[in-house]
Amino acid sequence: MSENKKEPSIWQGFKAFLMRGNVVDLAVAVVIGAAFTNIVNSVVKGIINPLVGAVGTKNLDSYSSCLKGPCTGTGDTATGVRILWGSVLGATLSFVITAAVVYFLMVLPMAKYLARQDARRKAREGAHEVVEVTELEVLKEIRDALVAQRGAGHREP
Repeated sequence: MSENKKEPSIWQGFKAFLMRGNVVDLAVAVVIGAAFTNIVNSVVKGIINPLVGAVGTKNLDSYSSCLKGPCTGTGDTATGVRILWGSVLGATLSFVITAAVVYFLMVLPMAKYLARQDARRKAREGAHEVVEVTELEVLKEIRDALVAQRGAGHREP
């Protein structure tokens, strides 16, 4: 007994994959991320790097140490073994500065905005909220009222 199930074609599977919401959302996120990268890079290069350059140097790539000498020349004509710690430090500083710009200029304000929106939504929902009392709570209140009546009007010897 073999079942005659028709397997979906490769084209149908690919079409189903593309039509999932996740793929479209991911594509939008990549495009927005690329545009956002340009904004962050321009802030870092146009504002932050000149401020850092006013205190020190803008280009740390020229700083290095000679591990095995003699260290002369640059590029293909360089001799010896150099450790280019300046370029590592520059890349690290660029990452930290970029992360700080993203956090303080983008993430933090957006988080505060979303928190305010959430508080407003909760306030609106809270104004329309009806307090529900369970059957057990009502029975407890009746019991307490009966005990209080029996105790006040009727004393046992």
